[in-house]
Amino acid sequence: MDLAKFREYCLSKSRTTEGTPFGPDVVVFKVGGKMFALASLDNVPTTANLKCDPDLALELRDRYEQVRPGYHMNKKHWNTVEIEGGIPDAELRKMIDHSYDLVAKALPKSTAKRAVRTRQTSTATRRARR
Repeated sequence: MDLAKFREYCLSKSRTTEGTPFGPDVVVFKVGGKMFALASLDNVPTTANLKCDPDLALELRDRYEQVRPGYHMNKKHWNTVEIEGGIPDAELRKMIDHSYDLVAKALPKSTAKRAVRTRQTSTATRRARR
């Protein structure tokens, strides 16, 4: 998955915003004002940090050499992933989904309900278009 596809997939998530709060070289994706992904624009190979359940984080690090403890993040809860490093796109999408879901579920109930409702509505809209 290249950076453009990574960005497109992250932005397809309900209520996702994009910004560069750490400077022009790092793009951050948030839901409800909380980060679920960030990607370095100047690293070669391109890397992204994704939130992850601690047990799954260890499993993914064992399974893929392209997954390491989160760079400049809490290494228990974040992984740094080489997004152009050979991990199958479907697996990368699962990692993004997992990160997004962890953050969205931890939002205050009023914010989380809006995120879930918007996500369900957008899914229903996509299905209706098919």
